[in-house]
Amino acid sequence: MKNHKLTFLSPIDGRYAKITKALRTHFSEFAYIRNRAQVEIDYLKALSQNLKIIRPLSKEELDFLNTLKEDFSLEDAERIKEIEQETRHDVKAIEYFLKERLNTTSMADLGEWLHFGLTSADVNFTAYALSLRNARDFVLLPAVNNLLTQIADLVEKTKSTPILARTHGQPAVPSTFGKEIAVFLSRLIKQRDTLSTHIFEAKFSGAVGSYNAQSAAFPEVNWQKFNLDFFKRLDLQANTVTTQILPYDNWLVFFQALHLTNSILLDFSQDMWRYISNDYLKLRAVEGEIGSSTMPQKVNPIDFENAEGNLGIANTLLEQFIRKLPVSRLQRDLSDSTVRRNFGAALGYCLIAYSSISRGLNRVEANQAKIKSDLENHWEVVAEGAQTILRAAKIPKSYEKLKTLTRGKEFSEKTYLEWIDDLDVDENLKAKLRELSPQSYIGLSEEIAQDVLDSL
Repeated sequence: MKNHKLTFLSPIDGRYAKITKALRTHFSEFAYIRNRAQVEIDYLKALSQNLKIIRPLSKEELDFLNTLKEDFSLEDAERIKEIEQETRHDVKAIEYFLKERLNTTSMADLGEWLHFGLTSADVNFTAYALSLRNARDFVLLPAVNNLLTQIADLVEKTKSTPILARTHGQPAVPSTFGKEIAVFLSRLIKQRDTLSTHIFEAKFSGAVGSYNAQSAAFPEVNWQKFNLDFFKRLDLQANTVTTQILPYDNWLVFFQALHLTNSILLDFSQDMWRYISNDYLKLRAVEGEIGSSTMPQKVNPIDFENAEGNLGIANTLLEQFIRKLPVSRLQRDLSDSTVRRNFGAALGYCLIAYSSISRGLNRVEANQAKIKSDLENHWEVVAEGAQTILRAAKIPKSYEKLKTLTRGKEFSEKTYLEWIDDLDVDENLKAKLRELSPQSYIGLSEEIAQDVLDSL
């Protein structure tokens, strides 16, 4: 079958290829090979420049290595795959490829220093740590920050718009639309900050994590310090206490924060769907679009529905990482390797969902008339404020008076004002009660919304 986006098995590379394309730079097979080759080159340079256990490199030699690293090509990766057909070992194939390239230069004598004292896991984990960090910095965080900007814009526009808030799905007390959305914004800001400040761990400690080979060859070298310094230069954090594999705990902290980010966005998407369903939000119709094959009037909240589905798939994968990766038999087994290869898929589904939410946000606006109408039809929502004012004035059985008046009954402005007139309290207290209305009884909603905006 022809290699075409319509023939791909996964929607990540087919239907949603345009959205997820940026992740290929970090999680394709090519990216994995490239990152590992680059790690091997950086290690070789460090053995010379930092540990000085191999001869100094000339400027021309350093330039060659840097060019080989920075201009790593698809043809280079294909050559490595050819070598792998013989070695049946992917990391050894990268080492042999680099030796081939060095053998054509003045560095032919340095070939045996490639991969010196390392195990495959050292290179693989470092490559994945770089992929996770770079995908976060260049793809995920920009998408999350874009959502925060869009949500903040909705908060700004509606922070003073009174709305009928609900608890248990029932009319509760008023809030403002912007404050309700600001709750999501506040939660997302915290997770964005957690994601953005996370430092990924890696290791270079050998076959069982004890620097056996390195320390046997060079016992005078402080290999743990080298490990720390090497990864610091890569903007990673060395874990110096490992088995053959790097404990995944550090990466899982990142995945847990991403999972929580997605759960908050799923909650947000469902609430946006409900606001659209209640006609509190209107969807802008786009010329040429069709909402239903049979009902021509339909404008559906498909972007938030799409986001909900893709967030669920992303979180299912993230949950599998969280369940599987902390557990390894003794020094290691390979069951984690195949799981790691799906990191890009999980991030792909995240990206698809974020794109859908962004499209949905671009099409919604508050239906001020419907929001106001609903508030005016629910004067019972001032009962909380009224009974609290009476209690503050030490009026006995204040709660019970309002319960008898409002619970399970229709309650209008007229009913409320008549009730105030019949109260046996002073006029100042009555005046305070009359100031309450569904439009005005919003507490500190506007201030809270603004505080969240200011924190962004």
